[in-house]
Amino acid sequence: MEKKMGIYVCTGCDIGESLDIDALLKVASGEYKVPVCKSHPFLCGAEGVELIKNDIAGEGVNAIVIAACSQRVNYDVFNFENVIVERVNLREQVVWCHPANDEDTQMLAEDSLRMGIVKAQQVSLPEPFQAENLSKTVLVVGGGLAGITAALEAARAGYKTVLVEKEASLGGWAAGLKKVVGLRPPYTELEDLDLAEKIKEVEGNPQITVYKSAQIEKIAGAPGMFDVQIRQNGSTASERVGAIVLATGAVAYDAGRLDSLGFGKYTNVVTGEMLEKMAANGGIKRPSDGKPVESVAFILCAGSRDKSHLPYCSAICCTESLKQALYVKEQNPKAQVYIFYKDLRAPGTYELLYQRVQKEGAIFFRGEVYGIGEVADNQLVIAAEDVLAGEGIKTEPIDLVVLATGMVPTTAIGEKLVIKAEDEKGAQEEAPADEIIRSNILNLEYRQGPEVPTLKYGFADSHFICFPYETRRTGIYAAGSVRSPMDIPTTIKDAAGAVLKAIQCIELTAQGSAVHPRVWDLSFPEFFMQRCTQCKRCTVECPFGAINEDEKFNPLPNPTRCRRCGVCMGACPERIISFKNYSVPIIGSMLKAIEVPEEDEEKPRILIFACENDAYPALDMAGINRLPISPWVRIIPVRCLGSMNLVWIADALSKGIDGILLLGCKHGDDYQCHFIKGSELANYRLSKISETLNRLALESDRVRMVQVDIMDYDVIPGIIEDFVKRLEEVGPNPYKGF
Repeated sequence: MEKKMGIYVCTGCDIGESLDIDALLKVASGEYKVPVCKSHPFLCGAEGVELIKNDIAGEGVNAIVIAACSQRVNYDVFNFENVIVERVNLREQVVWCHPANDEDTQMLAEDSLRMGIVKAQQVSLPEPFQAENLSKTVLVVGGGLAGITAALEAARAGYKTVLVEKEASLGGWAAGLKKVVGLRPPYTELEDLDLAEKIKEVEGNPQITVYKSAQIEKIAGAPGMFDVQIRQNGSTASERVGAIVLATGAVAYDAGRLDSLGFGKYTNVVTGEMLEKMAANGGIKRPSDGKPVESVAFILCAGSRDKSHLPYCSAICCTESLKQALYVKEQNPKAQVYIFYKDLRAPGTYELLYQRVQKEGAIFFRGEVYGIGEVADNQLVIAAEDVLAGEGIKTEPIDLVVLATGMVPTTAIGEKLVIKAEDEKGAQEEAPADEIIRSNILNLEYRQGPEVPTLKYGFADSHFICFPYETRRTGIYAAGSVRSPMDIPTTIKDAAGAVLKAIQCIELTAQGSAVHPRVWDLSFPEFFMQRCTQCKRCTVECPFGAINEDEKFNPLPNPTRCRRCGVCMGACPERIISFKNYSVPIIGSMLKAIEVPEEDEEKPRILIFACENDAYPALDMAGINRLPISPWVRIIPVRCLGSMNLVWIADALSKGIDGILLLGCKHGDDYQCHFIKGSELANYRLSKISETLNRLALESDRVRMVQVDIMDYDVIPGIIEDFVKRLEEVGPNPYKGF
């Protein structure tokens, strides 16, 4: 569209008292010939908004630059239909963290305005991707407690649901429970789980289609248009669904791998799962001879919190063992119960259950069990280290030993696959790649592998800090113990939460909008295929599996899978991928708009690329807290550091920028990167930047990446200052003035 620009500078919130507003307006009207340039003392107020609306209606302004507060605030106020709006942050990142009426502060404000103007000149209004034949059906994979809850919640919300369960009946692990820990006051009594009633409701609900003894044969497509093939009793059914809830749960850790604990060696060593079946089917007896037990020992963390087995806590082992100790006491009040634990984890109301078991006479030992031996009459003796007593102990002969084995997510069971790119000569790339476990659950037809990527322990990947339930496959949401070890109440809540996310995805997809974290973003990547070299970097580096390939290795984008992070844009060496409002040329024009003083002026320039999710908010918070920041910095927010294309660094250094600082989210197994692998990929790309710098005869110290989180606002000024000091040691960029 033909653009008519308008520049609006707010003079409130200390901006008017700290800056030369006329000089700012002159930058717009003089340098960039913007026809409408105005200031207002309260731009976000009713009068200020009306001023802008009048210019839109009367003057035909359709591209607006608002130089005022951060883009993270008042976004609803400055939302004008079919009008390009760019924000210039004069408040938080200029006047609130720099001296008022200072030459350097004014220069910073003017550069910020220049960057905003050139960006507005280049961006276009996004046109949402509108897919055809969209489905609003929810697919739930797994018919245990989480799956049943998810299906019921989806149906109650008015959405058709397809539930697939591999077993012949619904219920999963929970169906084998005799009782559950009390969920209501006084929390000390064991209760029945109303699972049978839930199953009846699921199977009788006309909104829910149930496939039992079934397996997902294949899932193709994307959010809103997943095509699912389901194999059941030798035949295949097809369903089109909009989103998927993965609720396949977990299985007990293989107790046979716990050599020192005697499972499989001694008949009277059983697992908690086996004891539950005994209690539900006629009482707790010794497997060796069928006699009722007079003494039972529970060994908690059997394989859990152990680097050789399961390094994590399995969440329910302690409370399930306390419950089962009451089974023993209810069957025989005189029976002796021993409980060996590392740390007894019974938080919240579970503490009341723990106290009841103490009062019932159970004896607790804190320590590590290092051996079990068998004596006469198939009885067992436990050797352990009692850390409270500070000595080793050996029990009297015990009738039955119960191992509280941990839980292993179903997504962790299978063959490990690593998906990597190849360079044009066929050599494997070393860029960070996903590890996929072929668990035969979803059988996705994705270039990036047949299942969702998992965390290091095999749980379905989820950004547990900011976006629980989301996996790295858009439209697929994990719920229950496939996502994280959890108890029954948490599982029920988790299933409801995952379904809400699935519904949100369905509705946003229908509108052409991105899902988390860029909700309401209507842009999507466009590919200029004429220059594609089939290098496959975009397909491999996309954290969300949004790009497949055809038989000639050309990228096949799936827009509804895309989360609009721009990682593909940063990965592409030919720069053929762009968004209408975010591209390599757009950001390149912004950095080229910065005025770089001559070397003798002794005013270095530092460019900061700040990720919009953690680093940019932290910079805002530094301003809100009036923390001084070096006046040499110029900040460009980016969707994700993974979208950073190395040409930006080359262009900035060629222009004479003295240093480039990349501030991005922390990454790793406990990642905070909102786009999962963006920071990690940026770090990898920077490791290769030395070649570019050498070609430019520049020091590698001029480019630095620092991982920060949103609460690091108080240390960011120091990070910047340390970088400034290093640049002073290195000296000015020799390309100044060229």
